[in-house]
Amino acid sequence: MHSFGIILWELITGMLPCQNIGDSDIVYNGVQLIIPNDCLPSLREIMTRCWDADPEIRPPLHRGRQYASLRMQRLRSVSAIPGCLRMERLRSVSAIPASTFVLHNRGQLTDLEKRDKKTEKIDPLERALMDSTVPTEGMESCEEKWKIDLEQLKMGISFEQGDSWARFGGTYRSVEVAIKILEREQLMEQQVQQEVKMLAELNHPNIVGFVGACRKPGIWCIVTEYADGGSVHQQCRPVPLKLAIKQALDVAKGMAYLHGLGFSHMDLNSHNLLIFKDNSIKISVFRGAPFENQSYRWMAPELIRRGSYTQKVDVYSFGIVLWELITGMLPFHNIEASDILNKGVRPIIPKDSRPLLTAIMARCWDANPDVRPPFTEVVKMLEKAYTQINVPVPGFRCCFAQPRTAD
Repeated sequence: MHSFGIILWELITGMLPCQNIGDSDIVYNGVQLIIPNDCLPSLREIMTRCWDADPEIRPPLHRGRQYASLRMQRLRSVSAIPGCLRMERLRSVSAIPASTFVLHNRGQLTDLEKRDKKTEKIDPLERALMDSTVPTEGMESCEEKWKIDLEQLKMGISFEQGDSWARFGGTYRSVEVAIKILEREQLMEQQVQQEVKMLAELNHPNIVGFVGACRKPGIWCIVTEYADGGSVHQQCRPVPLKLAIKQALDVAKGMAYLHGLGFSHMDLNSHNLLIFKDNSIKISVFRGAPFENQSYRWMAPELIRRGSYTQKVDVYSFGIVLWELITGMLPFHNIEASDILNKGVRPIIPKDSRPLLTAIMARCWDANPDVRPPFTEVVKMLEKAYTQINVPVPGFRCCFAQPRTAD
């Protein structure tokens, strides 16, 4: 799937991948291709998922056709851009900008989708949810007004999966939403009930909005607002430093609100940070499943040891997230899991990092939870850092082999 992601980039841009980058950078530095700024988000999402540094994030081959069908369906739903993008030139190194695109005929996409629909398999979780012969059950954890009316829920195709859950696009009462279906495990039932109750109580511009939930024998369904830009983890891309700090502020403000209500996230990472149309970030606070294998990258030492812990585990995770936002790299992408878990390693802060940002990261991921600042203090420090980004300076964005600037 990684190779397919590169091929897709090549087909869309008509350019030779990494033609101006040294072999050593490709092999050792985890360089990724630059996606044109005017590339449709749907195509961007396919490429970034396929060439993700973590193999578990890449969609499996047997779902490739299904996944592509979903993206084509979503391309047609974009009123401003009604078709798929293709380069208006032959594959050569002639100097035509990589952002020169023309549109396919919509009818071609419709015909192709019709062919795909005949062979498309329905996810078993979706089938269980939409089975009209099985009634929904009541929810003791929240008011009846939050119960999803399945007749008003229109399912799209799964775009993300875990060991016991799947996330779908779709609409609810004609509004685009994200739909998460997860298996009901007896040991997790109380936790899911508590999280659904928490979701119904939250109201903050940096927390993903809760639409509703329902449950049937064997499954839960959680419906939330839809993020057009995907997750921070999916959209590793060069952005101005000022925007990165603004997005970090969004996360810190959302977490300050959450902690102020007495809640902890316990799984704060870039997979759970969603990007919206205005480039703002909202935190997805619903977990409802055991920690995934990759969560150790953001996990505080005391949580790994399963000892006593406080809300400061979220502050530790935020320090890793801040590093990720600033550098655009997957934390510990070249380090063995055992070293992270047993040796207490931390990401390497770039030498040209601004001193205040360096101080925030170092304090947040300190081994001593008492040293980590509360999110109310993190917000103030980031606001100060944001006001300091007035003069362009050399930066340190690494994941696309592009210099990062402060403007």
